[in-house]
Amino acid sequence: MIRRRSLLAGLGAGLALSPLSRRTARAEGAPVTIRMGSLKLIHSIAPSFYERFTPENVRVEVVPFESPTECKNAVVTKSVDFGTFGLASAMLGAAAGEPLVVIASTCNRGMAVIAKKGSDIHAIKDLRGKRVAIWPGSTQEVFALERMRMEGLSVKDITPVRISFSEMHIALARGDVDAYVGAEPAPGVSLASGVGQLVEYPYGTEMGSLNMVFGAHRDTLTERPDMVRTMLDIHRKATEFAAGNREAMIAMAVAKLGQKREALELSAPNVELTWRLGPDEVRQAGAYAQHMLALKQIKRLPEPGFIDTRFVDAMSRA
Repeated sequence: MIRRRSLLAGLGAGLALSPLSRRTARAEGAPVTIRMGSLKLIHSIAPSFYERFTPENVRVEVVPFESPTECKNAVVTKSVDFGTFGLASAMLGAAAGEPLVVIASTCNRGMAVIAKKGSDIHAIKDLRGKRVAIWPGSTQEVFALERMRMEGLSVKDITPVRISFSEMHIALARGDVDAYVGAEPAPGVSLASGVGQLVEYPYGTEMGSLNMVFGAHRDTLTERPDMVRTMLDIHRKATEFAAGNREAMIAMAVAKLGQKREALELSAPNVELTWRLGPDEVRQAGAYAQHMLALKQIKRLPEPGFIDTRFVDAMSRA
């Protein structure tokens, strides 16, 4: 059962925020390079602001990935030191015994169910018999299936079509699908272009609006806690800056994602950048895991310790 981990006695001083020692960095031949995996989505835009909050003698190399699974796998294989990806990908890996730990949040919300403009799809129940683009193993899939269950539907009542997030808007415009369960900025693009109409933002479940998390390899927490503290401090500052400066966030997304401003202006209100991982989020993640188990997407629940809040707890206190 997933539960919030309490701090171990005697760890207080060790968990205090402190960047990588500049003395150590120089001794090892500065700069220290941290490899950060990130998705090409507006709700994974915070890493694009890392550079302005990186301390002296530390360099963060942001590595882009197309899918949450690819980014999660890169963390597991230590191809990158940290990564942002959907909670579903993290849960799938942890339930399979992969040495992955969620140590912070990245974004809540950021998803939507979109149908073709002018279609008869105005609510979740209207998806019956329709072709719906869903990315298997994604956070969006879990939310969509739960919302369908709440409306008396199951995946057998639709024709699921495997399409990546970046291709969903195009597939809808071509008529390849009737609707999609997507990640921003695709919904914003569909709405701004007049191709799509909003069915709903699927946040009306006990899972709230959980979406993307910040993960690391278990070994990294044990062997390089200073680097973890440094990276999370950068992540916190970049996240708070982007969340508090919507214009800067949109401008960065325009530059990095190549999307039109009018589309991103519709996407931005549906994106809640955050680094916090508190009791509510841990409880919602527990509900999320139970849903994945019930859907037989995982065979067992992740082991205790899959969510480790020690570092964000220390940042919150500081």
